[in-house]
Amino acid sequence: MIEKRKGSSSDRVRVTFLFPANVLARQVHVVGDFNDWNRSSHPMTRNGNPDYWQLELELARGRAYQFRYLLDGKVWQNDWQADRYAPNPFGGENSVVQT
Repeated sequence: MIEKRKGSSSDRVRVTFLFPANVLARQVHVVGDFNDWNRSSHPMTRNGNPDYWQLELELARGRAYQFRYLLDGKVWQNDWQADRYAPNPFGGENSVVQT
């Protein structure tokens, strides 16, 4: 699930990525265009709401970012409430968040 709010300036959007905590995983990372698909740079936490892994990022307004969730460094998951989906080069789809 994705929540969007006003960012720190008019050209930014505050995006909160939420992944259900009932999916068994010890670690969850958000991986996408905004971090050059780095598998470890954006770990999610379970602070605040124990029902979700979460991570908040400020992203540039007016862009579409492809992303996926990476569970325990091996299992890729999409956000099934993303703004849309885009094909990836591995025969699947990436989630897309539109800012």
